[in-house]
Amino acid sequence: MARLFGTDGVRGSAGKELTARLALDLGAAAAEVLTETASGSAKKPLVIIGKDTRISSDMLENALAAGICSAGADVLLLGTIPTPAVAYLIGELGADAGVMISASHNPFGDNGIKIFGSDGCKLPDEVEDMIEAHMKSGFAPRTGNTIGCVRSDANALHLYVRHLRRCAQNDLAGLRVLVDCANGAASVTSHELFDGFRAEVDIIADKPNGVNINQDCGSTHLERLQRLVVAGGYDVGVAFDGDADRCLVVTEKGDTVDGDHIMAIVGREMKRRGTLKKDTIVATVMSNLGFHRYAKTNGLNVITASVGDRYVLEEMKKGGYNLGGEQSGHLIFLDDATTGDGQLTAIKYLGLLSASGGKASELDAEIAHFPQLLKNVRVPNEIKHTLTGLPQIKRAIDEAEAMLDGGRILVRPSGTEPLVRVMTEGFDEETVERACEHVVRALEELEVK
Repeated sequence: MARLFGTDGVRGSAGKELTARLALDLGAAAAEVLTETASGSAKKPLVIIGKDTRISSDMLENALAAGICSAGADVLLLGTIPTPAVAYLIGELGADAGVMISASHNPFGDNGIKIFGSDGCKLPDEVEDMIEAHMKSGFAPRTGNTIGCVRSDANALHLYVRHLRRCAQNDLAGLRVLVDCANGAASVTSHELFDGFRAEVDIIADKPNGVNINQDCGSTHLERLQRLVVAGGYDVGVAFDGDADRCLVVTEKGDTVDGDHIMAIVGREMKRRGTLKKDTIVATVMSNLGFHRYAKTNGLNVITASVGDRYVLEEMKKGGYNLGGEQSGHLIFLDDATTGDGQLTAIKYLGLLSASGGKASELDAEIAHFPQLLKNVRVPNEIKHTLTGLPQIKRAIDEAEAMLDGGRILVRPSGTEPLVRVMTEGFDEETVERACEHVVRALEELEVK
């Protein structure tokens, strides 16, 4: 049986794989494991729950709350709110744990459950394994006055917005910015956040209806934002994903600035100010060769982690670093947050752009980008972790590496979807595409769908 938790919590098709029953059992098990330290206290453990704008989030919220209460913990419902807000508010509200209901950048039909410990960080593998073991073994539900209670606090998000404003290093004066909220959780915070600065800000994709989250908008669908930034004469555009834990940037010319480039630009400025700990950035195996060369040229050290912001965070905490992230736009500013935060990333980048007096395209042009191609092959979840061990796939990967001649190939199962991701990187686009297609074709010929 496949492991329940992926690289970003539990995720699946809402109502089919991720059911209300599963959410109830998961809530009960998580409450049992995460609130053990509160046993013996006169105060019941408290778990906060946030959600994105998917139509299925209400169903899962209620099931989770019921499960948590049945294990003897109280629940505080935060309503629609970004994932990093849940992580921040655990400490601010004195909670023992936090849960976010979201499938991030996935289509509306998917959903997910992300769990944070009392430190505001995503759970390590061993704690997730304990929760899964509790789900399998079952437990005795509480009775009488030991059952937990549920209450709501729709105003807690204002504490988070005020925190973000305190993290800004200037007022963004002089910028015209277009913000894409992906019809997701950023829709409830972005207006209040950007109204607090002197920039001229317009906001799009901020009318969620339960089914339009990430639909032709947000950080995974930048085309509309790119078109509108150029047509409207904006200085820059920023795009979030469904739960606002990632951010990508669009220059005034409509070009994409990915997480690698944002990290490099912000990291160099932090080094100049003396605030980048050990002059080091933690990136992932997906980071482009151009990022590594820019870092070396500018005296920045790079530590490489596995894909997933939880693994980036582990490396950051282990080495005492304060900046890390992924090419996809998950950036962690550990002095200000315990997880990836798209809106925090946006104000850090926009503050730097405002202070520079230059253009977004000029900042981005300083970093070379070597041809890199990423393709997804859909496979069943239960076999995706075994495919790279098959002789014919190993052979195809070796042949692709020979084609790339000094470039690289990375084949890995997705931690959140039933996919195997094939990434090739090299020195010319034609070879990179040919090498990628070679491995993709080998995977498709397995006929495992």
